[in-house]
Amino acid sequence: MTVAIVDFRPDHAAAWAQLNTTWLIEGGFAIEAKDRVAIDDPQGVFLDKGGRIFIAEKDGEAVGCCAMVPTDDGVEVCKMTVTPAARGLGLARRLLEACEAAARQAGAVRLYLETNSALKPAIALYESAGFVHLPPRPTPYERADVFMEKRLQPSRTRL
Repeated sequence: MTVAIVDFRPDHAAAWAQLNTTWLIEGGFAIEAKDRVAIDDPQGVFLDKGGRIFIAEKDGEAVGCCAMVPTDDGVEVCKMTVTPAARGLGLARRLLEACEAAARQAGAVRLYLETNSALKPAIALYESAGFVHLPPRPTPYERADVFMEKRLQPSRTRL
């Protein structure tokens, strides 16, 4: 078994759409307007805005994903999921670590995310990775009722 976290490529578009549509439906969530745009246009929503999308591949098959997009004061982590068959391999943690490393490299001082209180394993992962809960705030997502952040110290690499 070969497992890797790779950057999104155009040939990942169908898997990206399937992964995100599936987790929303399986979670009992509506596919909201903002979801539809992100699912249909990952290039425009994330990559063209200076963000990144990471894909977890198991034996060459996309089994997970996570996106990040710059915000006014850091990076927002979004659209993270791993297929049920690939859970337990540590891929969600590796996806989150890839986002954090990229955010640090870009000089971001904050990771931010919104999720739903029913997604207990995801919240536990975020807490174990150092995210803290924030008070509720306005959001374009109807399902978002948990808000979290992780403050970062930019990496100090020497050239």
